[in-house]
Amino acid sequence: MAGLLNTAILALSLAALWLCQWAASHLSVGYALLAVWVFSLVANTPFAIMHEAVHGVASRNRRWNELLGLVAGWAFPTSFSMQRVAHEGHHCRNRTDFDLYDYYLPGQSKRVRNLWLYLGNLFGLYWWSVVFGNLVYLLAPSLYRSRFFTERLSPALGFGPYVADLAKLPPLRVWVEIALAFMYQAGMIYCLDLKMASVIACYWAFALHWSALQYVDHAWSARDIRNGAWNLKVLPPFRWIALNYHYHQAHHQHPEAPWFDLPKFVDPAALQPSFWRIYLSLWKGVRPAPPMGAPADLDFLFPAADQPANDGAH
Repeated sequence: MAGLLNTAILALSLAALWLCQWAASHLSVGYALLAVWVFSLVANTPFAIMHEAVHGVASRNRRWNELLGLVAGWAFPTSFSMQRVAHEGHHCRNRTDFDLYDYYLPGQSKRVRNLWLYLGNLFGLYWWSVVFGNLVYLLAPSLYRSRFFTERLSPALGFGPYVADLAKLPPLRVWVEIALAFMYQAGMIYCLDLKMASVIACYWAFALHWSALQYVDHAWSARDIRNGAWNLKVLPPFRWIALNYHYHQAHHQHPEAPWFDLPKFVDPAALQPSFWRIYLSLWKGVRPAPPMGAPADLDFLFPAADQPANDGAH
């Protein structure tokens, strides 16, 4: 059932993204802006399918699961193999010193950490850095796996352990996956006669949404590998489009559960902060890091006069 359902969802979401891209390029300004906004939401659906495939639950058939992950990666665009290794690393390092963007550690520059937070997570450069990294691998795979890139440049950008893991992947397989992803994007641009300004607008809107969500669902949560995430409160249609990705604590606690089972692992009586509360709090900048094992920073999220039970929806 999961394989058939996810295949249908992936096909529909890719068709919707093509339609949005066409509308953004060929319709009047009002409709084009609407298409850009819809694109920024729907582009999370193939990413969510790829995320399911990373955990091996997009389909019970292993080969079909791999194929779903590969094709879903084209919409990002990225290599499925790279995404799998990076995401598995995230589950191992979640809320540790190597996967922490809302805090700064002793000896780290608060100004530099704020630069990473604002540019990366809030202005969308996190998504662009992934795509740029794929482009580097496509054009110069040896450079991507060089000591300069893995030991000097990527640690300076905050991706050190992740790039070190990615550099160990079979280079030919990764190169082919990236090449297919960029060929898909080029084919879409050619077939739909897309304007590059509209393509950039669509993907920048998606980058703003995706880059923020990747840390809104973790910011100020407990410094705990398994429990350091939130089940965010959002309006159901937004959560459905992202295939329950906002139930992120449930996912970290049960990474083997498919997206349609996550709601049963969410305690309705437990705290579910809104997406917007945490998103807006990130604009206040990074804070000194509490020690590993520290609980969620509820005093920062909820001033004394503001009761968590009254927290609004997305």
